[in-house]
Amino acid sequence: MRRCFGLLIAAIVGFGWSGAARAQDYPTRAITMIVPFPAGGATDTLARFLGERTRAILGQPIIIENVGGAAGSLGVARAVRSPPDGYTLSIGTSTTHVLIGGLYTLQFDLLKDLEPVILIGSEPLMIVGKKSLPADDLKGLIAWLKANPDKASVGIAGVGATGHLTGIAFQKATGTTFQFVPYRGNGPAMQDLVAEQIDFMIEPASNFRHCSAATASSRSRSRARHGFHRCRRFQPRTKRGCPASSPRSGTGSGCQRARRRRSLPG
Repeated sequence: MRRCFGLLIAAIVGFGWSGAARAQDYPTRAITMIVPFPAGGATDTLARFLGERTRAILGQPIIIENVGGAAGSLGVARAVRSPPDGYTLSIGTSTTHVLIGGLYTLQFDLLKDLEPVILIGSEPLMIVGKKSLPADDLKGLIAWLKANPDKASVGIAGVGATGHLTGIAFQKATGTTFQFVPYRGNGPAMQDLVAEQIDFMIEPASNFRHCSAATASSRSRSRARHGFHRCRRFQPRTKRGCPASSPRSGTGSGCQRARRRRSLPG
């Protein structure tokens, strides 16, 4: 984490923006980092972590602005509308800065209107179900889904999000069918998973960090009936401790800034 963070700061400071934001005096005011999801998700948590440490180094506050909706495209559009002066950054995932380009008719160009800064990290995907789901491992989950077609509900962070596309691939690979329930981000979906309003989610592992903590110690397990600890991970019996996703399934997080000014409606 420290190495990725250091690369992020070096990339930000090293850009020679024109006008008031010259390299020698940047930054002279607060920087806004736009998170394209509601507060409470993994991307939001990472942004706030980076923001605190960046503030200590640059001497200016990092304001986190959550703009969720449409699989993150609304937040990215907000970043594109901002002046390209280095004071607005866009943090996101492979969904928000890659996949939406092929899923939505965007009023901006992901390649031309945004300047990549740094790849912060990558992680595998996991399948996590509600506590009362009648399956103990991945094999049992697939069997239950086949026995109950179209009955299971899967929370996703928006149509076209990573969990949505991975879920479609999972259906095709396993011959199962279930219903997708779109949310404005992983945070709200996780709340409903904990409350057992949906059956399971397929998302990047960091979204389920509390579930991992619950299985890490007996003390955490004793709190399994509270908050985010109330969930279940599905793992193949032959590979204990491994995520239930394909080795090729994963997602990445990165940071970008506006490349040039662009006039967009709204």
